[in-house]
Amino acid sequence: MILISSCSMKTPSAGTIRVSEEDGMEMVFVPAGEFSMGSGANDPSADADELPVHTVYLESFWIDKTEVKNSMYGKCVSDGACTPPARSRFYENEQYSNHPIIGVSWEQANAYCGWAGRRLPTEAEWEKAARGTDGRIYPWGNESPTAGLANFDQHVNETTPVGSYPEGESSYGALDMAGNAWEWAMDGYSPDYYSISPEKNPLSESPVNRRVLKGGNWDSNADGIRSANRFWAFPGRNDTDGFRCADSD
Repeated sequence: MILISSCSMKTPSAGTIRVSEEDGMEMVFVPAGEFSMGSGANDPSADADELPVHTVYLESFWIDKTEVKNSMYGKCVSDGACTPPARSRFYENEQYSNHPIIGVSWEQANAYCGWAGRRLPTEAEWEKAARGTDGRIYPWGNESPTAGLANFDQHVNETTPVGSYPEGESSYGALDMAGNAWEWAMDGYSPDYYSISPEKNPLSESPVNRRVLKGGNWDSNADGIRSANRFWAFPGRNDTDGFRCADSD
């Protein structure tokens, strides 16, 4: 693990960590380059909206190592830049301070990332950070998930503290990208977007009334926590949704 300051001029290597001055979040570096987005023949659980598998080029970026925690979100609320989440019994409980914030809408997640000097990741950035460049189905590879790799399928039946599953980390060192909490992406959701998606730095800006969610949560089955799985919700909905932020290099 390499730690650098946010002002370092040297090009970091994959998985390098920097720490956000705004909220103390560790972020991992994802180098520029191509990856295969969507599901291919190696994934029998592929849904229609994950097709066709297509090559995408992304500029380098940073992404939060974990989901944003309740304690971090609380700082934004205290500063007056964020509003409290709907599921406040977890947010206000000190025992859950290291759990992912949930019960936030897309608007609330977007506001937090702006307050922290970052932004929501695009769907393509999220997926590359989760599955790397070798087309793996899950962050850790193609091995089926177990209770030791992710919080899913009601094994715990609630959120767990962020970073509780180090064996399930992605190739870049990102944690909790399968299960625990659904995560908002910047994109609008369209079921056929992959058929028209640009090859470089894609971002679906329409429709704005449906936003992409990735990663599944503690209640999702094995298919639901696949890195290519796509889900959506209205941007004002909160349910059990959380998020992590990203930043351009």
